[in-house]
Amino acid sequence: MIYRKWQEKYEKICKDFGYSENEDKKSAILLNSFITNSSTVEKISEIIRDKDIFVIGSGPSLPKCIPILKKFKKPIKIVADSALSFILENRIIPDIVITDLDGDLDSLKKISKKSMIVVHAHADNYEKLEFVKNFKNFIGTTQTKSFGKLSNFGGFTDGDRGVFLASNFHAKKIILFGMDLENKIGKYSNTKRTQRKIKLKKLKEAKTLLQWLSTFSKSQLFTTSNSIKGFTKVRYSDLDYIIT
Repeated sequence: MIYRKWQEKYEKICKDFGYSENEDKKSAILLNSFITNSSTVEKISEIIRDKDIFVIGSGPSLPKCIPILKKFKKPIKIVADSALSFILENRIIPDIVITDLDGDLDSLKKISKKSMIVVHAHADNYEKLEFVKNFKNFIGTTQTKSFGKLSNFGGFTDGDRGVFLASNFHAKKIILFGMDLENKIGKYSNTKRTQRKIKLKKLKEAKTLLQWLSTFSKSQLFTTSNSIKGFTKVRYSDLDYIIT
């Protein structure tokens, strides 16, 4: 269902960033060939539906979030790949990790025994996709039309794809941490100096997509990071009243 709404956004992203839909499809076909178990989608639905969800990115505010993430045990934690190493260093175990395999692969392999991995196929990670053979539990996603065992839940970067995922599976509340999406790049994102300009452009696009998501999502949307239209800005102290 999301694809009908998503297609126009995706075509604009391809145009603005110079991406090729054909190359994205090529990667998606390869990823689909590695998937043997389709029941993991149902497992993710069970994990998320009607739950309070924390979506954790690697923005500058991430270190400040750690005590809060440790305090609240019950909410489901969806972590963007770029934040994973830091999260694990602080002994926080994610329930779901969103990745396009451009982060620390050793951390991904290690945590895949405990967490569900959501692997995204696009043109730039074709050569890395075989790494999914190391994962016990994973599902595949694509930014083109869903087919085979691949789904398209919407979203562009690991962080906002996590929000789209949670919304798709009817999370009760979605609360963002370390999702600053402004003019600063968190040091845990491991962005090279030569990639900073494109990274900031991607963050801007992610924010735009989240604002769009807020116009039709059935989940209650909150952010502890920078303001996003359609998301209620909350302080850490407010969470005692928000988390059920």
